[in-house]
Amino acid sequence: MEYQILDQIATLGKKGVWTKELNLIRWNNKWDKYDIRDWSDDHTTMSKGVTLTHDEIIALKYALEFFEL
Repeated sequence: MEYQILDQIATLGKKGVWTKELNLIRWNNKWDKYDIRDWSDDHTTMSKGVTLTHDEIIALKYALEFFEL
């Protein structure tokens, strides 16, 4: 599996040497996807995560705006 982190958008949390990040990633030289997952500090190891298309990340943004915390 090939990946290229195009944009590190946000760090959502940290646990030891792992950070949960929202990134824009190109997977296998195909489409760019928004990605939420845990990464090692040097980005060589990753956990399972969630990938979202542009439309899905926009839908998530709108859903979170109306979610009461």
